[in-house]
Amino acid sequence: MNRIAQLEEFLKESPNDPFLYYALTLEYQKLGDDSKTRAGFEHLVQTFPDYVGTYYHFGKFLERLGESQQAEEIYRRGIDIATQLRNHHAKGELMGALNQLLGLDDEDEDF
Repeated sequence: MNRIAQLEEFLKESPNDPFLYYALTLEYQKLGDDSKTRAGFEHLVQTFPDYVGTYYHFGKFLERLGESQQAEEIYRRGIDIATQLRNHHAKGELMGALNQLLGLDDEDEDF
């Protein structure tokens, strides 16, 4: 049984587990199925908005598609959620991704 079929079986047993949807979405992304990947990420942010891992990967996916404005919105939503949940690690990663997207990263700065 392939990974997608396995995850779909697990979802039948645990339909309220955001990690399973997340894992399934990443499998679709690995296959290059942008339509199912987008649908998976959209489902996650609508149904499980507190699953903060979604926002970083959804933002990167949107960036790859050239949808910078949408990626910025997703990063900002994720930062808000991570702040509410006091998830400092996720907030830091999302802020780093947003700063990079906006060209505000400090790569060229000497320390």
